[in-house]
Amino acid sequence: MQSLKSFDPDIYNAIRDETLRQTETLEMIASENFVSLAVLEALGSVMTNKYAEGYPRHRYYGGCEHVDIAEGKARFRSKKLFGAKYSNVQTHSGSQANMAAYLTLAKPGDTIMGMHLNHGGHLTHGSGVNFSGRLFNVVAYTISPETGRIDYDEMLRLAREHKPKLIVTGASAYPRIIEFDKVKEIADEVGAYHIADIAHIAGLVATGLHPDPLPYSDIVTSTTHKTLRGPRGGLILTNVEGGEFMLANMPKPKTLPQAIDAWVFPGCQGGPLMHVIAAKAVAFKEALRPEFKEYQQQIVKNAAVLAETLLSRDFSLVTGGTDNHLILMDLAPRGLTGRDAEKALEMAGITTNKNMVPNDPQKPFITSGIRIGTPALTTRGMKEEEMRQIGNMIAYILEDLEDEERQKKTRDDVRELCKRFVIYDIPEAIEED
Repeated sequence: MQSLKSFDPDIYNAIRDETLRQTETLEMIASENFVSLAVLEALGSVMTNKYAEGYPRHRYYGGCEHVDIAEGKARFRSKKLFGAKYSNVQTHSGSQANMAAYLTLAKPGDTIMGMHLNHGGHLTHGSGVNFSGRLFNVVAYTISPETGRIDYDEMLRLAREHKPKLIVTGASAYPRIIEFDKVKEIADEVGAYHIADIAHIAGLVATGLHPDPLPYSDIVTSTTHKTLRGPRGGLILTNVEGGEFMLANMPKPKTLPQAIDAWVFPGCQGGPLMHVIAAKAVAFKEALRPEFKEYQQQIVKNAAVLAETLLSRDFSLVTGGTDNHLILMDLAPRGLTGRDAEKALEMAGITTNKNMVPNDPQKPFITSGIRIGTPALTTRGMKEEEMRQIGNMIAYILEDLEDEERQKKTRDDVRELCKRFVIYDIPEAIEED
């Protein structure tokens, strides 16, 4: 990065310091991961220079023959990975994937159902501060206060009462299996569409470690940067090839894939980010390799051991454990807040995020819980033994948030652990700057 260093030392230093932070700390935010060097190279390529509005072989610009290859590979590989008949790889984020999917199946003002944000849902599943809550009439379903799991009977009752146009499944802080087949039955009974947002669990779904939503949904949306371990971006899939959808300013009916494409571009976005799409193609190729399933299996094993370790230290976990890559700790029984826990852990070199727990009495910027995940640590090569060590580190810090000596000691232990599990080789010149 010598050109950047000489031209803009401020940005160079920020990137250098972020590289060191990622290298020397334990990244445990469940929605974060580390991409490969191959993905990084694609992201930093000249593909970023190319405007390519439209789709392969149907662009509004010339000179797209090479970016067409990259997008074609991304679409083909993602379809093969998930067993899908259609894929759109252009959405800049999971949020924009959801926007395009919703607008394909529903009109502003229609009723939609999604998991309540405070119960583990996502902003785009109906939060009032998000486009989903502003454009649509939202009925939120929740989890059972007794079990901490989705209450499918209550979902059915709400669906019968409100007759939603579509039901959204998926979550950002739900540690258990989602039963897409049950939701399909509910949607069919009330005549609703079903959109499955698998942003968090995409890697598990792709490798058969979580039930597949494609047979039970009209559209599947995802991000590419969580368990899927690719660049930041969105993805839309479907196996529904027919149907007739009337779009604004388009008098002819469209099939579902055509309608989705039209809502992504020109409906919600302009020019696609071709360097990101190239990087998605690389990540999909990585995910198609046999070792990627072994990696996903280790993510689940690591989360289970981490949960067991925290439970053994008498910490409360929502649902009492996990089926996937994340754990939601309820700190209210300890009299702690998520905000204070996040700060103390960060001082100790462990990065997490404060998170609402079901029926949380605290405000969103304070919360009663923290969300922790294992994808990034598993990418580094850490396994069960390290999870026990890390679980005990977390417990050690949370047992006394005010003890700065604990934080300093743990920070030193974290650095030593990180030295054994290198993410990227950092040139000495960067370390010495």
